[in-house]
Amino acid sequence: MEREKSLESFFEKEHPFKSGISHLRDLALQTDSVETFKWSIPVYTVNGKNVFGIGRFKSHFGVWFFNGSFLSDPKKVLRNAQEGKTKGMRHWNFSTIEDIDSEGVLQYMEEAVSNEKKGLKIAPDKKSKELIIPDLLQAQLEADTALNTAFTSFSPYKQREFCEFISEAKQEKTKFRRLEKILPMIQNGTGLNDAYR
Repeated sequence: MEREKSLESFFEKEHPFKSGISHLRDLALQTDSVETFKWSIPVYTVNGKNVFGIGRFKSHFGVWFFNGSFLSDPKKVLRNAQEGKTKGMRHWNFSTIEDIDSEGVLQYMEEAVSNEKKGLKIAPDKKSKELIIPDLLQAQLEADTALNTAFTSFSPYKQREFCEFISEAKQEKTKFRRLEKILPMIQNGTGLNDAYR
């Protein structure tokens, strides 16, 4: 009930772009999506997945597509509002209700819904999973079998924390100091950041 009130108040609130966002809503409701309200804005979903949203700002309003990079964009209107920060999201912005190409917007919305049904997704960046053990630590592990056994009993995530703790130090003396700090922790089975978890 609260969601519906918030959704309706978003469209009913007096705003320079009130008629524009209402028109975009009319188009959105023609698609095979479900209207929801997230992050204080209307978001349209398919099978619970975010497909597109309608937003209003100080100088413009528009539609953004969560996986907009998959849209064919025949009109060349989509832009990435956060260049370098988001791979998938694309926006189509308007300044007035007259700027809205209703037929075009509906086509883009329907293509976005279709893409979601096909399961098109941006693959997350895969950070290197290879564990790179700093030479200082590697030498200690090779020299002490018990230490090596204790180290390998940690999860890969915790092993990586130890390795990064040493390798991120800029000076050799800092690397040695950090090595001295973690050796007893490894022997005792204590992760580097266990105290904060």
